[in-house]
Amino acid sequence: MQPEELLKRYQSGERNFSSISLHQGQLSDANLAKIILEKVDLADADLENANLSGANLRDANLSGAWLFAANLKGAILKGANLSGAFLGLADLRGADLSQANLEGAYLKTANLEGAILKEQS
Repeated sequence: MQPEELLKRYQSGERNFSSISLHQGQLSDANLAKIILEKVDLADADLENANLSGANLRDANLSGAWLFAANLKGAILKGANLSGAFLGLADLRGADLSQANLEGAYLKTANLEGAILKEQS
């Protein structure tokens, strides 16, 4: 699916886009709050300054994605592949990152307040 089609369908009220491919998609500045992107391929995608607050990104592939200043507040990223992703200045407050692959991800200036980084027992 092309990013333009996703944005058009999102704006018309559709929210579930599970299992689609947006590899290298250009979605910077997009407002995608509460979108469902389970198992979506967003590898190497540009999501700079995107609003993904409350989004469901469970098991999504975000390897190498550019998420600079993205709003991921309260997002579900459980089991997501964020290896090599750039999350500088990203807002991850309250996000669920349990079982996520964060190998090589840049998180230095990200806000991780209240984020879940491992399964609670």
